[in-house]
Parts: sequence; structure tokens; C-alpha cells
Amino acid sequence: MKYDYDLIAIGAGSGGLSVVERAAEYGKKCAVVEAKKLGGTCVNIGCVPKKVMWFGAHIAEALRDAPSFGFEVEKKGFDWAQLVQQREQYIQNITTWYDGYMADKGVDILQGWGSFVDAHTVSVDGKTYTAETIVIAPGGKPLIPQETENSDLGLSSDGFFALTEQPKKVAVIGSGYIAVELAGVFQALGTQTTLVSRKDLVLRGFDDMIRENLTNAMLASGCEKAYHFAVKKLERQADGTITLYSTDDQVLSGFDQVIWAVGRQTLVEPLALEKVGLETDNRGFIPVDAYHKTAVDSIYAIGDVTGQPQLTPVAIRAGRYLAERLYNHKPHLKLDLSVVPTVIFSHPPIGTIGLAEHDARTQYGHDNVKVYTSVFTPMRYAFTEHQIKTALKLVVAGEDEKVVGIHIVGDGADEMLQGFAVAVQMGATKADLDATIAIHPSSSEELVTMR
Repeated sequence: MKYDYDLIAIGAGSGGLSVVERAAEYGKKCAVVEAKKLGGTCVNIGCVPKKVMWFGAHIAEALRDAPSFGFEVEKKGFDWAQLVQQREQYIQNITTWYDGYMADKGVDILQGWGSFVDAHTVSVDGKTYTAETIVIAPGGKPLIPQETENSDLGLSSDGFFALTEQPKKVAVIGSGYIAVELAGVFQALGTQTTLVSRKDLVLRGFDDMIRENLTNAMLASGCEKAYHFAVKKLERQADGTITLYSTDDQVLSGFDQVIWAVGRQTLVEPLALEKVGLETDNRGFIPVDAYHKTAVDSIYAIGDVTGQPQLTPVAIRAGRYLAERLYNHKPHLKLDLSVVPTVIFSHPPIGTIGLAEHDARTQYGHDNVKVYTSVFTPMRYAFTEHQIKTALKLVVAGEDEKVVGIHIVGDGADEMLQGFAVAVQMGATKADLDATIAIHPSSSEELVTMR
């Protein structure tokens, strides 16, 4: 049968663009379906704009601490709208580049919502297109809990990026990585911020050292935290502010904005999966095998919709590997997700790879795991009012002390982790790190000098 395309990807985010780009390089005719902007969540309402705001927040922290280094600084204000305008221009430059890049590769952009007609046919706003292979890569969307009364008074993370005016007082509901990132930006830029959480510590599932040190650092920076607060209702007051009510009758009031950061859900509703006999699992993900094939031979799925780590580099690697398997004679190439490095752009940032201590003890046995830790005040904060600690942990297992986890919270964690991730990927031991000459004075030297 002759098809319109060799491959169609539904979703022009990191995964979808990566698979069509690589497939086109091997001479395949490709198209990508997108209802919004090229680049998906990461470029438009995720990684890229978040990092811009994070840099702005870091500059604000530097201005705060400048007098401790002998600078006479007069802070006349901060223009949130100007930062947003420049951020959006930066994003537009990226998406404009994508348009030209895809055109140069010969990839067609099918604008609109895509849904299945059959295993080889996609409908895009009523027009049908066929392909030998179809890749599902729609990403996800922020979750706003509908069971909470008046939950729509709060914004999602998408709404955060739509703000053109800086709120004076904000509540961020959640304790995961999106919540701590947004709360850190707000607080550093001068918004009175309260992190509303059901738990004592942030970042459930991460190593306890990270959870404890980031929670303490956020409190030290002035961010307030409402513990054990399960939100039952939001209510708009006569003065325009929003009040939060908990299930056990606690009350928080006076917020200009409320941000929901309680997770994400897959964007599968428009796909009409039932037309091809595909179903999601009980978490809303599309099951795939080790090669990202679904239960239908001609259909693959990559990225957030699969339940794999919701990280841009994971989706990019999955897309490229899929194209390599399909079109470059590498059928056995598959993604290794055993040690995935990740960074949380909190304040201070976090870098982590491998197993948390509690997971390592479960996997290898309690007595077969050893940890090395270091907690200190880096030179950056040696004589500032805000004493922000840096904490590092090595988790090693077995007689050879193979490094199975590295966890860092503190300035520079985002940049130092990448190199150490290479070592972990290669199976480094504690002895390998000890044999490495330290770079002094730096925070990263602690990882090769621990005893």
C-alpha cells in the first residue's frame, strides 16, 4: 500500500521533533502534527521559560547579597513584564528557527489536533493523512484537581508563564519539582510566597538529604510553608484576593494568585485511541515495550505519554533511537533508563542521579550500602546574611563500592552533575573518584575527597 508519509509523529515536542528529524535524515518522508507551537512544553511553557525566570531570580539573589561583598547597590525595582517580554521573544526565536529547520529537512507541519482513524491514518482537523508508521508523542498537561471546590480560581504552571504582572503574595500548592521551582522564583523576585503541602518535606521520593536541605534552604530564604494542608476549597474575597481552606479547617488568606503544581496528566484525550484498539494503563500512560512499540505494530509512543521519566533529554533520546532502529539498521538499540541524571532548578538547585539511599538499601541490602556525605557553607555565602548550605551525598554498594547514587543540593549542582553522570554511567567506584585530582576551591571537589 502507498502511504502519504513514511512516518507521522503526533506532537511537535522534544520527542516528536526528534524522531521526524532523524528519520528525515535517512531519506524518509515525514510529517509532524501540532495543535499549538513547535517545541512543545519544554520550549514554550516548560524548561526554557522556567530557566529564564530562574536566571532572573539568581540575579535578584546576587543583588541581595552584593553589599556583603562591598558593593553599594540601590535597587530601584524589578520589571516583571520586561522579563516576560524578553523571555517570550527568546522563545519565538526558537520556534521560528524550528519552522525553518523542519522545512529544510523536508518535514511537513500539520497544524491542528491529531486523532486516529485507523492504524495507519490520522485525522488533523478533519483532513486525513496516512503513514506506514505513526508515533504518539503528545506530551502532557498540568493537573488541576477538579474535586477541589473552585479549583479554577488557581492557575496551573501554564498560567504562571502567562502572568504579565508580578503578584505581591502567592500560594503555590504542591511539593514536587515544579512546585519548588516556581516557589523559588517567586520568592527570589520579591513575591511573598507560601508553599502549601500535605507533607513536612518537599520532593517525595528523592533522597532524604535533598528533601531536608532544600526545605530548610527555602525557609531560610523567606519562603513560608504551610504543612499538612490538604486544600478543600478556594474562595474569592470581596477585595479580590483568594483564600484557601483545608479539609481540617485551616485557613490561608490574602493571596493575589494561587498556583497549582500537583502533577501532570497525559494528553491522550484527543487521540481517539479506541479507534486502533489502544488503551492506557491505570495511571493514564500508553504501555510500550523496550523499543517503544505499542500493542499495535505500526504505532509507537515516546515521551511523557509512556510513563518514562518526564525529561526532555529522555524524549529526545527515545525519538532518535526509534528512528535509528526503524531506518538505520540498528534494531537492537534501546534506551537505558537505569541511571538518568536530572536537575531541579530550585533555589538552590538540585542535581541527582541513580538511587536514593533508601532505594539502594532496598535493592542491595541494608548492610551492603554505604553513604558518604558533606554539608558546608560554600564561599559564595561565607559572609552573607543568608547562609545557604550545600549538601552532597555519595551512595555506594558492594565490596567494590560502586557508585549507585549521587545527590547534590546547592549552588552549581546543575552544572557539576553532568560530568559525574558520565562516571556513574560507566560504572565508577568510590576508588575511581578518590583517584581523581580535586579542583580547589569548588563545591564539586567534595565528591572526590569524601572520607
